[in-house]
Amino acid sequence: MSSKLVRPLAVCVALTLPALTVRFGGLHLPPLAALLLFGAAVVAASFLLAWAAEAAQADISGGLAIAILAVIAVLPEYAVDLYFAYSAGTDPSQVAYAAANMTGSNRLLLGLGWSLVVLLALVVARRRTGRSVRELVLGSGYRVELGFLAIAAVVAFVIPATGQISLLLGCALLGLFGFYLWKVSRSEASEPHLVGPAARIGALPRRARRSLVIGLFVFAAVVVLASAEPFAHGLIATGRQLGVDEFLLVQLLAPLASESPEFIVAILFALRGQGEAAIGTLISSKVNQWTLLVGSLPVAYLFGGGGAGGLQLDARQIEEFLLTATQTLLGVTALLALRFPRWAAWTLLGLFAVQFALPGQTARYVLCGVYLALAVLALIRNRAHLLPTLAAPFRRQVAEQAGQAQARTSPTGMLAADTSSAPR
Repeated sequence: MSSKLVRPLAVCVALTLPALTVRFGGLHLPPLAALLLFGAAVVAASFLLAWAAEAAQADISGGLAIAILAVIAVLPEYAVDLYFAYSAGTDPSQVAYAAANMTGSNRLLLGLGWSLVVLLALVVARRRTGRSVRELVLGSGYRVELGFLAIAAVVAFVIPATGQISLLLGCALLGLFGFYLWKVSRSEASEPHLVGPAARIGALPRRARRSLVIGLFVFAAVVVLASAEPFAHGLIATGRQLGVDEFLLVQLLAPLASESPEFIVAILFALRGQGEAAIGTLISSKVNQWTLLVGSLPVAYLFGGGGAGGLQLDARQIEEFLLTATQTLLGVTALLALRFPRWAAWTLLGLFAVQFALPGQTARYVLCGVYLALAVLALIRNRAHLLPTLAAPFRRQVAEQAGQAQARTSPTGMLAADTSSAPR
């Protein structure tokens, strides 16, 4: 095993050991120290999970396996959010933190993640081709995932409209996620794009690779499960101690910790000219968040003793879900033509940044109106692609794989200067 692989693994393991010692040793730390210690462990475990999940693609074929591995990679984010939802069963105040973590990670993924990787991919393409590139073009196979996200985005408006995440809605979203897994399981697996430590793990002999991947999965899962509760408590206690709004702290800091490996992998794809793989990874994560994660919250709440009524949201949480839903709707409508234009990336990034300068309720609803108005304009512009996108999850896949294969052989990662597209 080369030093280039041992070094990052050793660093991540070293970052987790203090947290495990404190957790299993029954020690107690001040809130800020606990936040930093267990936060570092969550980040380190996130990297280990991400590397193992990517490298496992060398041994597991099929779209279903890839989708399951994608879920494993986001275990840290889910563990923290489901802990809040479970705790809300006996302490209703925890509902706010479950909503904060979910909406924060969701908006971070689209507002910052999607925008950043697209802009980087366009810059890389311009340097490689020597001409201005206006948009990132996705292969037709991604219409299926976009179709699932479009359905989830519409269903998401049920939450702010009813003021709750009901158990019935949760079961429906989990059913949609199950259908999504079944759908992708029927598509052929493509050759995985491995970078960094994941590529080095994938290059190991089969027995060593499999043993290492399984070991990383088990170790990282133990770290995540052991750190989720004290990390969550540390976030809340630190906010109270420092006089910082705990809701905002959970909404901003927890997603940054849990999603950092995914962002880094997507950024590496973009920098290497694989812009389609970069944005495709983040679109899949967005589907997981709106279906599996949101659908699991009322189930966790039920098991925590909260009953079958679901999570009841207050005015602030309703506002956050509405803002997240309208942002998602804009992202979907902008991508209906399977083209991610530069203007859409800058718009999503700018609106994401504006939300921090407009924390008031009225300003948030105005921002929701802006997202919705832009989504309507994008829908009008891409209206010819709406029905094909909504129908894609229910159609047999015929030519999708050819489109994705073509994208992978494109020297610019399927980037276009100024082209138009007919509905696929």
